[in-house]
Amino acid sequence: MKLLFDQNLSPRLPRVLTGIYPESLHVRGIDMRDATDTQIWE
Repeated sequence: MKLLFDQNLSPRLPRVLTGIYPESLHVRGIDMRDATDTQIWE
């Protein structure tokens, strides 16, 4: 399972959880820090 962490959560979470969810990302890591929820969803 791949997770995408919202801007309100720590950007460290993908690194911390890499053993469980190795393909997870944070919105900051994909240049979507200021994106709306709708933009992220799409």
